[in-house]
Order: sequence, then structure tokens, then C-alpha cells
Amino acid sequence: MQAENIFVLGVNHKTAPVAIREQLAFSGETLPLKELLAIDGCTECCILSTCNRVEIIFVTRNPDSTPLTIRNFLFGKSLLSDSDYDRYTYLHQGQDAINHLFRVGASLDSMIVGEPQILGQLKQAYKVANDNQCTGTVLNRFLHKSFSVAKRIRTETNIGGSAVSISYAAVELAKKIFGELKDKVVMLVGAGEMAELAAEHLITQGISQVVVVNRTFENAVKLAKRFNGKAAGLDDLIPQLTDVDILISSTGAQGLVLKRDDVKPAMKQRMNRPLFLIDIAVPRDLDPELNNLDNVYLYDIDDLKNVVDINKAERDKEAARGERIVIEETMKFMQWLAGLALAPTIMDLRTKADGICRAEIDRTLSHLKELSPKEMKSLEKMAEAITNKLLHDPILYLKGEIHKEAPGQKLASIRQIFGLDHDHDQEN
Repeated sequence: MQAENIFVLGVNHKTAPVAIREQLAFSGETLPLKELLAIDGCTECCILSTCNRVEIIFVTRNPDSTPLTIRNFLFGKSLLSDSDYDRYTYLHQGQDAINHLFRVGASLDSMIVGEPQILGQLKQAYKVANDNQCTGTVLNRFLHKSFSVAKRIRTETNIGGSAVSISYAAVELAKKIFGELKDKVVMLVGAGEMAELAAEHLITQGISQVVVVNRTFENAVKLAKRFNGKAAGLDDLIPQLTDVDILISSTGAQGLVLKRDDVKPAMKQRMNRPLFLIDIAVPRDLDPELNNLDNVYLYDIDDLKNVVDINKAERDKEAARGERIVIEETMKFMQWLAGLALAPTIMDLRTKADGICRAEIDRTLSHLKELSPKEMKSLEKMAEAITNKLLHDPILYLKGEIHKEAPGQKLASIRQIFGLDHDHDQEN
């Protein structure tokens, strides 16, 4: 198997807008894997389809023609033209394909570098392909290797350790203030998207309850149901502060929703338990003077952006370390592929040499009737040793530096020199 027979073809968030990607997306239950495998030359395939990318990973024995057919297949049900195909797709072959998939699995190619979801999506894509018997020796090894590369990068770098979204940065700050977030109560004031995302992140940390406060009570009820929480009207905001630990505000109101003098009495009732306030609104909802109260921690959108910017810079450093690991692991996989390509030729070489050796031994022994069984065995061992020594250098030549030179040229030379592709029997 040559590395040049491995391809990754697709579109992602860098090459195509969502309006294009959604035309090409496949659902997990209706992946057309069998149709792909029926394409002439396609021997193994896997489809990775997420909101940010649609990629077909495949192995072909016809590298000159199969990729074009698969690209046409990918766009077959869309309303796009041939020029759009060229404009939006990318095609990686051989070493580039290996490098690309390792980067994808490790989230180095993601919209948010370091996000963990893509690895799970890639594992699911492989499971579906494997269950449908669409993977073989090469893709089984290739996909499993991409999982281990991602794990190594997660282990040896801190690529996923810093918050790089506004909502997640809010959660990380909350953890610094409270430590454990279990049993904490969160209040959402308003219904902004980032506030909802922050609440979703907080729920994964084990908070006990979500309280939704909105000027329109019906909207509060609707959002509270989503989080299995409770709803309250804007008039109940201040009374609720006694029991709240984290407040996230994004109302879009023109004036301040919560002032210093509103919170000061509540802090006495709270026995000065910490209160974490996140103001994601523009203009701001929460009085900046709140930061002057003891045990009140107020962060606005600019504060969160500063945290994100610092963390992005740190994550970029870790990503650079991850890229070096990808290069190293790509070279290792290239070596494995080259070894896989060599195996049939080495086997043919040994088979031919052993056949010649056996024929000559049988011919010789037929004229030496007086030899004892022990002497016959010694003669066979000697012939076998000569054969192994003669094969030693050719096999070493094949295996040497296989990842730096085109193995196809070496294979062709050895097969020609030793006549491995000839159908006639070797005779002396």
C-alpha cells in the first residue's frame, strides 16, 4: 500500500460558508458509505460530517480518477456548479492527508483550537464506517492512529486547558472564585445567547439550580424549562439575590438593571457569601460600583475578552507543540505504510528464493543416495543459510530509509532484478 493511495476530500469552515456546508452534510443514520464503496477504485472509506466540516476519508487503487468521482458524489445532491466544486473543496493526498487528519482529530484544524468535541465525532464516524464494513487494514490503522495522536497531544500539551470563548471564560472565572461549583445557584437575567451558553457550561459543572429572570415572564418560563429551573419576574430580581451565587446578565436594557445600593443590603443577609456577577450586556446592565463591595466579584464583557485573548495566546503556544507532535507521528505512520507496501515483495522474494533452494536441494539429493538423514539435514540447513545471507542485503535495501525515498521505485527495481513478476519457472 502506497501513501499516495490515501485521500481526504472535503469542505470546512475555512473553505466554505455554512450555506454551502449544510448542502453537503450527512446525518449519521443515512451516511451513503456503501454507495461510496461502490465507486470504481474505492477500497475503503469513512465520512466525517459535523457542523464545521464534511470530509470523506478514503483509500483507492485508482488515485488518478477516483478522487474526481468522489468529489462529484459529495456535491451530487447540491445545487452547486463545477466551478463551486473547485472553489470550496480541498483534496489532501498521501502524507498531506495523514497530516491533515491527525490535525483534525487533535482539534488543531478546528474553529476553536483545542475543543474536545471533534475527537468524539471522528470516533463515531469511524464506528459507523467500521460497522458498515467500509474500513480495512489501512483506514483501521489510520483512524486509530489519529485517536492516539490526539490523546498524546492532550496529554503532552495544555491545548485544551484555557478558556477561549466568552461563555466558557465566565465559567472558568467562577471556578476560581468558588472552587467547586456543585450546589451553586445561577441566575440568568435576560435571555442573551452568550448567557445561555454560559449557563449550559455551568450545568455541566454540577450547579444545583438555574433561576431565569426576564421582563416578560412568559419568556422567563420558556427558558427556565430548558434548564429545568424556575422563572421569576424582574421585580423579584433583588429579593432572589439572597440565594444566588452566580448572576449572568444580558438584558439589552438602556439603563442599569442592578445598582450598588441594591446589592449592599443583600450581602448582609447573605452573611457575605461570595457573589459572582457577569455582565455580558452592551450597554452594561450592572453598576461598575458593585466591584467596591466586599465579596462581590463583577466582570463585564471587556474583562472576559481580556481573559479570552490571554488564553488564546497561551493555547496558540500549546498548538505549536501539538503541530510538532503531528509531524513526528505522520512520519511514523508513513514508515508503517511503507513497510506495509514492502511486505508482499519481501514475501515474494523469500518464496522465490526458497523455491529455488528447495529445487536445487532435491536435485542434488537425488544423486547422493548414500547420504545419511543427518547429512541430508546439514545440507538443507547450509542451503537455507546461504539463501538467507543472499537475501539479507536486498531486504535491507528495501527497508532502509523507506520514509524518505519513493518506495515504489525501490520495489520496482527489486522486482525487476529478481524477476518476481515473471510467470515462467526459474531454471538452471
